[in-house]
Amino acid sequence: MKKSRVLAVALAGLFAASTAFAASQFIMGTGGTSGTYYPLGGAISQIITDHSGGKVACVAQATGASVENLNLLNAGDIDLALVQNDTADYAKRGVMFFKAPLANVTGICRIYPEHIQVAVNADSAIKSLEDFKGKNISVGAPGSGNEANARQIFGEIGLFDGTNYVGFTPHFLSYAEATSHFKDRLIDGFTFTTGAPNSGIQEIVTTQPLRFLEIKDKLRDDIIAKYPFFAPALIEKGTYSGLDHDVETIAVQACLVARRDMSEDEAYAVTKAIFENLEALGNAHAKGKNLTLEHALDGMTLDIHPGALKYYKEVGLVK
Repeated sequence: MKKSRVLAVALAGLFAASTAFAASQFIMGTGGTSGTYYPLGGAISQIITDHSGGKVACVAQATGASVENLNLLNAGDIDLALVQNDTADYAKRGVMFFKAPLANVTGICRIYPEHIQVAVNADSAIKSLEDFKGKNISVGAPGSGNEANARQIFGEIGLFDGTNYVGFTPHFLSYAEATSHFKDRLIDGFTFTTGAPNSGIQEIVTTQPLRFLEIKDKLRDDIIAKYPFFAPALIEKGTYSGLDHDVETIAVQACLVARRDMSEDEAYAVTKAIFENLEALGNAHAKGKNLTLEHALDGMTLDIHPGALKYYKEVGLVK
């Protein structure tokens, strides 16, 4: 009896090891550890690992976010990535941060809106974006989608000339660095393109009240007309401690993308694992609650991977 139990345990261990060995080992590019992408990517990776029928084992990797993720994906250094839909559009067309179109990137799904969040200290004299003249402002990590959005927004008010920021000192900081610099009063304000709430901003408001600057009316309309991947959005009151009113702004969309040369079976397994476990994803990370099958392709600026498309056809989202 004892020998039987030992043999059964040994066989079970051998089976588990062989299953793990058989699974494709995927890396998902996310973002900085203080942003939304890193913990969300970890949650999605776990869902894929647990629910792809042993086909895919995925781990999340901290990166410089959208631009770096797309370059890593195109080179085959990672397999999946979280990126902004605007940055994906640049990669597809070979503009902005990309000298040529990236051929090895394709879409899986849209996940949630990423708000443009521009903030200063509540006691600051800065009341609008134009008041950033002469100030020290974090515009995002070098090569990030955040920094691309800063260029677009400041370009509309004459604070970016197509090559350089004009009239203020830009600081190219990650979310974590911007959070630290802002708390130490080394910068006067920051622009974050990220899901709301953002953990770095939550950390700041525990000790320093913030004023969020709005992007609305003509400025909002002009930006959206020029860059249609933006959409109107609200940072709702109560999102952060002390925020007692809605803040008008704009948003891009966070999307999950993949290597184009990923096999159809693998992409299908990834897509199915995610959409058949949405409740678990929502429980693992709040932004997972924004992902629905109905809106899976909203704002997607890349071609959809054939494996993902197979799943969408199977469930009737795409004919």
